[in-house]
Amino acid sequence: MRTRRRVAVRLMPYLFLLYIIAFLDRVNVSYAALQMTRDLGFSDRVFGLGAGIFFVGYFLLEIPGTLIVERWSARKWIARIMISWGMLAAATGFIKSAHHFYWIRFALGMAEAGFFPGIIVYLAHWFRYEDRAKAVAIFMSALPLSNIIGSPFSGLILGVKWFGIAGWRWVFILEGVPAVIFGVVTIFYLTDWPRQARWLRDDERQWLTSELEQEKRHRKAVRSYSVLEAFRQRDVVLLLSVYFCTVTGYYGFTLWMPTVLQRLSGLPDLAVTMVAMIPYLCGLVAMLLLGWHSDKTGERRWHTAIPPGVAGIGLLLGIAAGDSVVIVVMMFCIVAAAAHAYLPSFWAIPTAFLTESAAAAAIGLINAVGNLGGFLGPFLVGYVRTATGSFVGGMVFLSAALILASFLAAQIKPPVKRMTNDE
Repeated sequence: MRTRRRVAVRLMPYLFLLYIIAFLDRVNVSYAALQMTRDLGFSDRVFGLGAGIFFVGYFLLEIPGTLIVERWSARKWIARIMISWGMLAAATGFIKSAHHFYWIRFALGMAEAGFFPGIIVYLAHWFRYEDRAKAVAIFMSALPLSNIIGSPFSGLILGVKWFGIAGWRWVFILEGVPAVIFGVVTIFYLTDWPRQARWLRDDERQWLTSELEQEKRHRKAVRSYSVLEAFRQRDVVLLLSVYFCTVTGYYGFTLWMPTVLQRLSGLPDLAVTMVAMIPYLCGLVAMLLLGWHSDKTGERRWHTAIPPGVAGIGLLLGIAAGDSVVIVVMMFCIVAAAAHAYLPSFWAIPTAFLTESAAAAAIGLINAVGNLGGFLGPFLVGYVRTATGSFVGGMVFLSAALILASFLAAQIKPPVKRMTNDE
């Protein structure tokens, strides 16, 4: 218990902060869009394509980046990612056309590739399987929290016009700077492996290294896979499919929610960003609770399968609510809670049956292909909105993707439990 607590206190707050910065730079375009689309004359189709094309660049470098974390150095690669994406995120504040928007979002995706799956692999270097869903839950709770923080912060920045520069441009510039700063800090703060951790006592380093090695031997005794063999595993394909469908629904919902709320309610920019914060509060609570419960029970499959279905049904009910802003926000709270809640148990599954490079590559593949849904969801919503003048068709598609994810997740084989000693 002592060692586990010391590792958690040392690593989790810092990794949590990094993911807040990362995700805010990824989704702040949804808040900037409240002004940017008007200033630059972007149609819904243009915005949807630009918001989603981030994930095409992200896809191209995802697997190599994850393998670098496993085989070279997590702290150096994560630092490189943060510095480059921070510079590109800030540069988004200087775009002047749709083509600028497309290219900078594509480059931003390439710069950030490998960050999230790299952290998932990194957590497997420090946390046992029995503790991993809680660690992932704490780390990924930064995802809804970045929107909780980013919504009002971005709303306030939208109201300024320093040096004659529009508020939406300052959203990108100011929110890109922290990534560069913390990228430099990461080089000195993170430690790649427990055996290198001078901040642990000798007996703590030995215990943790022994536990993780024992876990690795246990998985190899069941079956050891090469990278190519891991890609062909039934459960890897299922996990990839589940993630593609959930990401399609999640980013289609997240990147369009502020715009949907504003057009439905007619509220000013700051008020919209404050209302948009509420569903993410629900997402934060749901993610922490289900991550804790999944580790307590050791159950992964149903903790992964049920929430996406709930999110899909909530989205359908939100569509059925029509012009009732209160009911729509309530349904959006259900969507956000369920769409976040499955993540801790989901990302604990690959490292339950894969080891070392096979696990790293599989996580990279799942995240890379899955995140192409981050292109499909926002683009399709914008395309359908431009073609029909309504968000209904796009939202029905997102709902269907989430319900399909729930069905596919139910087909995953339950991971094998392993008993360990605590220290």
